[in-house]
Amino acid sequence: MMKTLHSNTDNTLLPLAHESLQLNHCKTVSCKNFGSKNEHHYVMQRTNPSRPTLICRECGAFPPVLNNHDVVAEVTRLKVAQSSGLPACCNPDCNNLGLPVLTHRHLYHAFGYSGDRQRYRCKCCQTTFVDRWSGFNGKHLVQQKLLAMLFTGYSVRDICRRLSMNPKSFYDQLSHIASRCRRQLSMFDARLFKHAQTLSLATDMKPLQPTSDNGVLWIATGEATSGYIVGQHVNYHQSDVQNPSESHDPYKNDTRFMAAPAPKLVEVPSAHPQGILARVDAMYREVLDRTNMEDPLSNIARFNYPSKGCLIRPQYTVYAHYLHLSQMLEYNESLAIFMPQETLLRSACVSVFIDRIKNKTINPLYVVEDKGWQRGQVAGRVDIVLMGWWRDRWAFTRHGEINKGISHLGGDKGNEAKWLELASHRSISEYQTRFHDQFSQLVNEPRRKLRPAGLLPLLDIYRAWHNLCRQDRSGLTPAQQVGLTPAPLTLEQLLN
Repeated sequence: MMKTLHSNTDNTLLPLAHESLQLNHCKTVSCKNFGSKNEHHYVMQRTNPSRPTLICRECGAFPPVLNNHDVVAEVTRLKVAQSSGLPACCNPDCNNLGLPVLTHRHLYHAFGYSGDRQRYRCKCCQTTFVDRWSGFNGKHLVQQKLLAMLFTGYSVRDICRRLSMNPKSFYDQLSHIASRCRRQLSMFDARLFKHAQTLSLATDMKPLQPTSDNGVLWIATGEATSGYIVGQHVNYHQSDVQNPSESHDPYKNDTRFMAAPAPKLVEVPSAHPQGILARVDAMYREVLDRTNMEDPLSNIARFNYPSKGCLIRPQYTVYAHYLHLSQMLEYNESLAIFMPQETLLRSACVSVFIDRIKNKTINPLYVVEDKGWQRGQVAGRVDIVLMGWWRDRWAFTRHGEINKGISHLGGDKGNEAKWLELASHRSISEYQTRFHDQFSQLVNEPRRKLRPAGLLPLLDIYRAWHNLCRQDRSGLTPAQQVGLTPAPLTLEQLLN
């Protein structure tokens, strides 16, 4: 695949915008150049040609530079992956790409049948497609048994032996189940976004396989209180890509595809800091030490690069993740997003929701808390500390030896006690931890560290089961807690 070189003359200091989307700007909310697309407000530093940095003339902030076209291309990739198997337009040039018939019926015509399955035609581009799952699921009993054994810890080999199927049939069934799960979730997700005028979301990002060091990161966002997961993505493309780039050049298209990096010399990490202030300060130092502040993989010494497929630079997947969410939140009037202390999450959230920040209809917050902190616990005395190069305004409180801190990334002041009580991303962190515990055999299988594609259908299945079937101690599922379902779904209901 040939890469198109963006011209980089004095007249095009910033990478070319995609239509009106320009993500390269000052991201310091208190700066008068915040969000400015005027090139005269910036200086491009090219001391290191492989690491161009934008410097704001007003505040001196130095955000890394992105290729806007690649971010939009990544959004398209995520839409295609999320709508895979759903009755939706699959034409990448169509405005209806990835919008399912189940939730956007006005965009399609019913167009006869293919056997016992409904066929549709897109009103925009006239593409026809078939709803693969509109007929009866004749294999639901086998699929129920497969899921039951998978969730109770059986290995793939044991499941294949007990159900008399070969491994290929097992993974085919897993893909079919994942498609049905995405179909079910699309209806509930659309209902949540359409009717929730005020919404609190939480985001977390972790390695998909914590012990593999293969560079695949998993970002998930969900409703902060119930833990209902509204979106999750990984920075991994299942198909091989021709000529992935070794260095990140934001003036070239397709620079988001990452080649296997050469081994690096890195400093041995110091002892893990104990106090909450020390942990926050250590994280700021770690971010500044990165080759690219918005790339958590830039300072990893050695990769076990996947043998099949291609890694995508994390910043493109995270920006695309928030862009995808923003398109679904068109009916929302007031939004809060809680996240761990990670500069990439902050930059992506601030850039994508820049209009909401200026209109003060969003509250993005860093949240750091000790393990023993109780949910909903009222804040005690609040101490304000300015931390990091950016002088972020942190509010800390404590109960005994248990501490919690928050930093409002939108610049809001005066509501620290409220956010210390409400803000938390724990429900999303626990969701990801439970996945790793539930499927530890599959996640930690040695040969799978170089072939993570087999885990992707499992992510969709687990999200559906978590949202619609899994009950907490009170007997409610996340979907029940946000008012989407009156009762938990059984596996039979999930698959039919």
